[in-house]
Amino acid sequence: MMKPPLFCRVGILVIVAAALSASRAGADDVRLSLMPAGAMRKMGGYSPQRVYLSANEPVGISKAPPGLSAPLYGSFKFGPKESPLTICVIVDEPEGKAPRLFVDANGNGDLTDDDPAVWTETRGKSTNGLETITCNGGATLKVPCGGEILPLHVAMYRFSKPDPARMSLGNSLFYYSDYARSGRVTLGGKSYEALLADKSACGDFRGPGGAGPQTVVLMLDLNGSGKFDGHETFRINELFNIGGTTYEISAMDASGGSFQINPSSQTVPETKPAPVLTAGKPALAFAANTTDGKTVRFPDAYRGKLVLLDLWATWCGPGVAELPNLTAAYNEYHPKGFEVLGVSLDQTNSAAKLAQFTVDHKMPWPQIYDGKYWQAAVAKLYSIQSIPHAFLVDGDTGVIVAEGGSLRGAQLAPAIEKALAKKQ
Repeated sequence: MMKPPLFCRVGILVIVAAALSASRAGADDVRLSLMPAGAMRKMGGYSPQRVYLSANEPVGISKAPPGLSAPLYGSFKFGPKESPLTICVIVDEPEGKAPRLFVDANGNGDLTDDDPAVWTETRGKSTNGLETITCNGGATLKVPCGGEILPLHVAMYRFSKPDPARMSLGNSLFYYSDYARSGRVTLGGKSYEALLADKSACGDFRGPGGAGPQTVVLMLDLNGSGKFDGHETFRINELFNIGGTTYEISAMDASGGSFQINPSSQTVPETKPAPVLTAGKPALAFAANTTDGKTVRFPDAYRGKLVLLDLWATWCGPGVAELPNLTAAYNEYHPKGFEVLGVSLDQTNSAAKLAQFTVDHKMPWPQIYDGKYWQAAVAKLYSIQSIPHAFLVDGDTGVIVAEGGSLRGAQLAPAIEKALAKKQ
């Protein structure tokens, strides 16, 4: 067949481009409901942002609360990038008294006209026996956006008396987004649970801008597991392929309340639904080298045993906080058939640090470490989006007995004991 004349081919391209443009212009807006608070658990993790504190009161404060004894001050920008609020914070930590947090939630400089911030003190012991104090809480920020005021809850925490490993954080307050947009998105005739998350807590669902990576993501529950796995998270400025069709996101507004998802003229590889890794489902098998040079085949190497696959890192505060529970459980149940296989998400050239850390924290179980950080092979296989994350697996059947939050804190030991009892 002969090629059409040049003017015909150009005309065809113009028609196709016009049709594609028209289809995009006529696309329905996606509208997700605001989830002002409680979104962090649905996201499956958080990305902490840092505020540096000092004894110098910033110029943005026009009225401070009375009765401050030992205040530290800080501030951060939040809200639509065209006119962000300056959110000033005060942490008051008088010796011998409960610390307090004040947040200028409406950004007007007056820290006396806001709803009280939540600030709870937790006392503990560091690995060398020193007292530690961690404070957790947050505030709901009132953000003007598109003619409305959005109530967006920002969670906050601080190591006010850090152990030696956290001395560099003594002048810091951390915050992260506990808000999102949620609902359902239909692609290719199929409906998915969706979450639009502002991971960097900038208060603008278009993202913080600048040269860094996009931190606003659309999360889609592709496998219907009821949660969002790592493979189900898409940056809003990148193409993604679901069901064989490549899509792009456009027309996002600052509030996240309206945007479009359109078929793209470009093509990227399809994102396949990840396996469902919940209790009652089979664990994913793999072979890997441990830090002592041995090859472990999971879960086959644990026949007759109960094994905890523990994904963590030395830099992960919550993961390190879980270690006393885990080491106590290991010491109690290891003689009864309980094993642990650690998977470290530490970064490149951290092998020596990891080895010393496991000795210092009395962690005798084997560790897998490849130095690939979040791209660690086992972490990618298991679609890990946040750590710590653990899977309790029956070594005989290879079935997951429990996972995630059900293995945290005081819940760990009962879960192990119950699973071991079933193997008797």
